[in-house]
Amino acid sequence: MSRAAKTLLQIALALVLAGVTGLLLYNWMREAAPRNEVQAARPRTVDVVVAARDLPRGTKLTAESLTTAPFLPQSLPAKSFTEKAELEGRVLSSPLAANDPVTELRLAPKDVRTGGVSAMIAPGHRAMAVKGNQVMGLAGFVRPGDRVDVLATLMAGERASQPTTKLVLENVLVLATGVEFEAPPEGGEPSSVDTYTLEVSPEESERLALAASQGSLHFALRNETDDASVLTEGVDVDKALAALRPAQRPTAKTRRAAAPAARSVEIISGGERSKVSF
Repeated sequence: MSRAAKTLLQIALALVLAGVTGLLLYNWMREAAPRNEVQAARPRTVDVVVAARDLPRGTKLTAESLTTAPFLPQSLPAKSFTEKAELEGRVLSSPLAANDPVTELRLAPKDVRTGGVSAMIAPGHRAMAVKGNQVMGLAGFVRPGDRVDVLATLMAGERASQPTTKLVLENVLVLATGVEFEAPPEGGEPSSVDTYTLEVSPEESERLALAASQGSLHFALRNETDDASVLTEGVDVDKALAALRPAQRPTAKTRRAAAPAARSVEIISGGERSKVSF
């Protein structure tokens, strides 16, 4: 092969290599450009600890109950946390929905390390459990977090012989519900008894204890937005039977009895006396 042919072959080979290199470089730059644009457009975020699932009030936090979610720096919740280890063992003072951020305002004080019902009681109140049944609990419609009025049926009167039903507690928070198993006195299969734990003040706990031990209880479920106070006089058998009766029509006898009695005036004129009736 002549020198000129070798030179042309080298030039052609160089051109092919240059073209291939340029094509590869073009494809790489075209693919890299969108990635660079996406990376440039992606804002900076901060990982914040959130609830991994719905958590009720009184839950003792663990690593399994928490996860993290990205938040923009300008939208970080106040007093939030970035490390799950900071929250392990803390107790919730208010419920959290899944993916809600955990903040210091949602937590009980650091010295509260025991979860459960005790962490859910408001200051100045007590938790008190009473036994009930499916009727009392509205066939399962009474759930933790609901508010109920408590009605008690007791024996009243001078000789405690008159059954009377009275509203004794109102707008009471239900902390927990459950089932307790009791064995019958003579053995056999245990029976289940529904229990309801209520949040009451010390004065209310006295009324509840008396009503539960001396009579029977019923719950009236309230609307969660209804906090109006209602005062009642209670109802006995006579009042209950008199309710929703039609108005009685007056009879002829009652009309005559209701008619005013005739009046008379004695008039004395000189030695004469006379009576005038009207």
